[in-house]
Parts: sequence; structure tokens; C-alpha cells
Amino acid sequence: MRIPFFSFFAVAVIIFNASSPVSARFFRNISSIPRFIIPNNSAWNHFNKYLGCHVGQKVEGLAKIKQYFQHFGYINSLSKNFSDEFDDVLFSAVKTYQLNFNLNTTGEFDAVTLQHMIKPRCGNPDIVNGTTSMNSGNSPANSPAMHTMAHFSFFEGRRRWPPSKTNLNYAFLPENQLTDSVKAAFGRAFDKWSEVTPLSFTETGSYRTADIRIGFLVGDHGDGNPFDGPMKILAHAFSPPTGFFHLDGEENWVVDGGFLKEPVLEISGVDLESVAVHEIGQLLGLDHSSKKEAIMFPTLGAGVRKVELSSDDIKGVHMLYGSNPNNNGSSTVFTPSQENDISGASTFGSLVFVDYWILLGIALNFGVILF
Repeated sequence: MRIPFFSFFAVAVIIFNASSPVSARFFRNISSIPRFIIPNNSAWNHFNKYLGCHVGQKVEGLAKIKQYFQHFGYINSLSKNFSDEFDDVLFSAVKTYQLNFNLNTTGEFDAVTLQHMIKPRCGNPDIVNGTTSMNSGNSPANSPAMHTMAHFSFFEGRRRWPPSKTNLNYAFLPENQLTDSVKAAFGRAFDKWSEVTPLSFTETGSYRTADIRIGFLVGDHGDGNPFDGPMKILAHAFSPPTGFFHLDGEENWVVDGGFLKEPVLEISGVDLESVAVHEIGQLLGLDHSSKKEAIMFPTLGAGVRKVELSSDDIKGVHMLYGSNPNNNGSSTVFTPSQENDISGASTFGSLVFVDYWILLGIALNFGVILF
């Protein structure tokens, strides 16, 4: 998730008190991950009972569903003491959620909606103080404007790096002792953004003075956003110009993207480059897009490796920094056919990755705790 701009004191605390660096787990591909460390994921089993649920029904667990929607801005933050009744408040939340994610706006828990809810996603709210840049905050779907509207968004105040700062240096937390292959995955992710902007990114050995500081950490690491173990919160980044990019050291990070179509293993690893591309977008000042093909879209389908910028991502970052004057137009632009779908035979979304990516089953305390 993107983290708001911090005071100098808070930033200093993070720099000098990141007390939980680790030697993270890296694997060349999914098949090299030992089966005994593959986490169990049975999210769909927890949600099957809500299928077809609608206004007027009372189903155990709906109070937690309301907490989930409240966390992402679909229910007023002042609301408390939720019941298990499917009331008008939940109906409105479900309908708005469906609208934002291009689903059939029934206001009921149909299979497609539930399938989408168990996909990994960013922990950032979709709606803040009643305001959103996603579909529910835009023109109606049948209006002419809706077909030409950009879907990218920015942080409050349109935060960006200063115009004089076109070369950003980045460094890795020394205690992580990363290999060249791991660093190369980050390098490829930075290249995606430098290809389409005037910005360049250079690795430096000085972590404490770098513009962007990348570290694999565990648990409470001093920024108020603790990590919580494998396949839950994966990473988070701070909006410009803070420059912190933290990843959970307890994840199984896949370095070369060599996913295999093996349903048992597809949820066992996190594609490092895919997470990095999304997080760097946040480090540059991009918030989330409502365009499914975009790198900055809040959720990611089961087993999908997504590392190419969409036209929406490119238009958004161009509004912040302009285009790359040396780009002749040959850079890759994402189209749906370029997605590397590694979902295998799984029907309902498995946990993979996102920037503060989380699974709803975890978020709602169904067996494991996120918040």
C-alpha cells in the first residue's frame, strides 16, 4: 500500500530503527520451493456460505464482511457494532464494490463477486472520505465520457519527486545480503518505468543516503505497518519523496518468474518482479487504477505474473513526469494477451501478491489474522 508522507522524525525512526532485517527466502521458480513450507489456503471454503446472500438474510460472519468493506472505504468509518444481517448498508457497499471492479451491480453475493473478493489485493482503501478515482466516482458507465476517461490516480496533493531529481538512486538494506539475481529483478522493474519517463534509476551502496531504500523485513519494523508472515501482507511503499519500499522477509519470493502450471504449488510463491513494478509505481506517486489491465489495479488474479506497464499506467506517470525524450515509441505496452497466466486448474483466486496485498479470508480473521 502507499504510505502517507511522514515527518522527518518519523522517517529518521524508520531509517535507524528498522530492527527486523532478515535473510529473506528466494527461489528460482515455484517448483524449487519445498512443499513443507507451502502455506495452506482455503479461502473459498470460508466464503461459499455467502453465495446468493441478499438483503433480509442473516448469516453468521456478515459482520466481519462489513468490517472488510469498512476497511476499504465502502462503509462509513464511524459505523460500529455490525450485525450479521444483510442490511441496506451492506447492500450499498456490495453494489459500489461491484461497480468499482467492473462486476454486475446486483448488490448481492453472486459467485463472480465472491471470486473477486478472495483475490489478493492492495490494502489501500478504494474510497477515502467518500471520494474515489475508481468507477463509482466517475461518470455513469453508459455515458460517452466513461469510454474516454483515464483510470489512473495520484496521491493527495499529486505528490511526485522534484523536477530537479531526474536520477533517483536506490539501495538495498545491507543486512539482507541480496544476491545479484535478486537485485536484477528489481533492476528490471525499475527499467519498466525509466523506459517511459525522463527518470533514471541507479543502484548505490549507500543505503542511508539513497533516494529509495529497499529492505526485506519481518514483523513490526518501525513504520506502523507490521508484516505478518507468509502469504498475508507482502510489501508496502511510501509516497514521494520518502522513498521507503519494504517487503515481507517471510514470503517465498520467486526471482525469475518461472511459474509452472501446478495447482498445488501456484500459491506457494510471490513473483518478486511483479510486486516491485507495482510498488515502484507507488514510489513515483501513482495510486490505484480501475483499469484491470493496469499494473496499478488493486487486485491480481490467481497465478498471474504482471510486469508490463499498460497504457493507463504510462499516461498516469506521464502526467507526473512527462515522457522519455529518448523513447522512440518501441517500449512494450501491456495488452491482455501478454499476461502470463499461471493459474493452472484453480477456479477461485489464490493468494499471490500485491503491494500491501492481502487475502480477504485473512483480513476477516477466518483462521488467520491480518489487521
